[in-house]
Amino acid sequence: MSTPYPFTAIVGQDDLRLGLLLNAVSPAVGGVLVRGEKGTAKSTAVRALAALMPEVSVVPGCRFSCDPASPDPACPDGPHAEAAGVSRAARTVELPVGASEDRLVGALDIERALSEGVKAFEPGLLADAHRGILYVDEVNLLHDHLVDLLLDAAAMGASYVEREGVSVRHAARFLLVGTMNPEEGELRPQLLDRFGLTVEVAASRDTDERVEVVRRRLAYDDDPEGFAARWAAEETALRERIAAARALLPRVVLGDGVLRQIAATCAAFEVDGMRADIVMARTATALAAWAGREEVTADDVRQAALLALPHRRRRNPFDAPGLDEDKLDQTLDEAAGDEGQGDDDDPDPGPDGGGDGGGGGGVPPQADGDRTPPQGSEGDDTPSQAPDAAPDAAPDAPGRSAGAEQQPVAAAEPFRTKMLSVPGLGEGAAGRRSRARTAHGRTTGAVRPQGALTKLHLSATVQAAAPHQRARGRSGRGLVVRRDDLRQATREGREGNLVLFVVDASGSMAARQRMSAVKGAVLSLLLDAYQRRDKVGLVTFRGKEAEVALPPTSSVDAAAARLESLPTGGRTPLAAGLLKAHDVLRVERLRDPSRRPLLVVVTDGRATGGPEPVALAGRAARLHQAEGTASVVVDCESGYVRLGLAGELARELGGTAVTLDELRADSIAGLVKDVTAAGRAA
Repeated sequence: MSTPYPFTAIVGQDDLRLGLLLNAVSPAVGGVLVRGEKGTAKSTAVRALAALMPEVSVVPGCRFSCDPASPDPACPDGPHAEAAGVSRAARTVELPVGASEDRLVGALDIERALSEGVKAFEPGLLADAHRGILYVDEVNLLHDHLVDLLLDAAAMGASYVEREGVSVRHAARFLLVGTMNPEEGELRPQLLDRFGLTVEVAASRDTDERVEVVRRRLAYDDDPEGFAARWAAEETALRERIAAARALLPRVVLGDGVLRQIAATCAAFEVDGMRADIVMARTATALAAWAGREEVTADDVRQAALLALPHRRRRNPFDAPGLDEDKLDQTLDEAAGDEGQGDDDDPDPGPDGGGDGGGGGGVPPQADGDRTPPQGSEGDDTPSQAPDAAPDAAPDAPGRSAGAEQQPVAAAEPFRTKMLSVPGLGEGAAGRRSRARTAHGRTTGAVRPQGALTKLHLSATVQAAAPHQRARGRSGRGLVVRRDDLRQATREGREGNLVLFVVDASGSMAARQRMSAVKGAVLSLLLDAYQRRDKVGLVTFRGKEAEVALPPTSSVDAAAARLESLPTGGRTPLAAGLLKAHDVLRVERLRDPSRRPLLVVVTDGRATGGPEPVALAGRAARLHQAEGTASVVVDCESGYVRLGLAGELARELGGTAVTLDELRADSIAGLVKDVTAAGRAA
């Protein structure tokens, strides 16, 4: 086994190290989610922590690491007789992104369960991680159903395996650590809330610190054992401090005053539910024990809030996690002042009389000033204030150049959209958009298993085995089941798709109110893609060419950021946009052939520039139709006179056209809009 990098040799990353150490002191904190860019020592720190964990005493031969002082009475390997325990190092178990459900929770031997009535159980990774560390790298890329199982086990301290009436339960208490790069997609808010703490990590911009990181890493790579030996004294001291803090933890007092501060802080930041209050209380207690104190202080509460609340302030995928520290300090001061003073008849208002004192929402208030400039304000320095004074003016009106680039405008308020789905039955990654054959969902039939059996179809198995019972010499009550009798259940659920947006950013779309509405519609579709677990990509076209503003990714945050800064102006190279989208989809089919694409073209249908732009756009559209790409055209044409160009483009694509109004889920145009693929039978 290779020598791990010493925890005490990690340079900087104070929040990361503190979050991990607090969970080592008190696993009840609920784990830690580490968010940050690649190459910031996330994995190194987690693996280094294992060497600091105290050894555990286990029952000899128990596959579930039962504690000999208090063995689990429901242990599948039990009951355990009294015996001396065996000490071993705490394990660090890594959960691969591509792991199956059986690998995570374990699997029953269905054949023996049916024929012999015994619970033959093969433990999974949750059993291996009991009383140790369970590490999930790239947790945001893990399938949702696996994340649900993982977090349920972490919350309950036990894992349950239920298969066709046969049940197994075993203890599963572990320190849960997840790492993720936000650029590759976010976790759902419901899943974020299940992690006790979160820390943000980034590479240092200090030259001396970066030099020291490189120097230590090179020394470790040259001689891992020698490097670890140089840090052995620091590692031993830190290990002893963790053990001392664990011993002190039961004696730490959480007074009513600091408990009031915790409750007031969670209420002020409007976090959902009560989990945040409980996590903050446990974290503050662990902080006091780590500092060697037997009483929690206001400073502990403040530090606990900075670790436990930022990710719980995230309401949708476009919100940046964060906490307004000025508002936090004000809330803590007010809660401390209220303790023992009763009601205050004359509270001291803030300078503006509001008493709120901050931008709210957990995001620094100055961030709001960069998003939406005030409309029609006297201080606006836009030349002649033409866009704001006449928002309805047509971009091609006399005296105004359609080729002039316009500054980006803010998106309108997003709304709930109709579901756009790809027709047919796919086999892509689990999601929530289009129908697909999946591992989870409603049972639709049974087949002979290919490889290991994962989902038994009980009635089909019994029907296959029943005609052979006399020939097999059945004499008792049990059913004689052979391997050939087993049937795998086929299930139908939903898959995630690749939603590729092709957005017209030309001068014909540049009117401020119009482009704001268009951006709002795309933002709404991005939010829908996030909720349905899709990959997204963004192609824009204007002037003389098209560009891939965002290659296909699971991060809708990145797509929203590119959309926000999208400038407009110039001619309308519609054909270039469609051809660029065709290239993107061709590459993605090679990378991930099972993920079906959905092309969303956002345009008014105009095509200008170059020879025969309309005919060229039609030929480009028919390329998508020939390959059976499901498509929808969001018609952005406005005004009383409508040319219907977007509808014609949709016919060339073999898809469907919807207006901005029809895109809304609450419009009267219909409840669900299915996208028609080219060549689909009527």
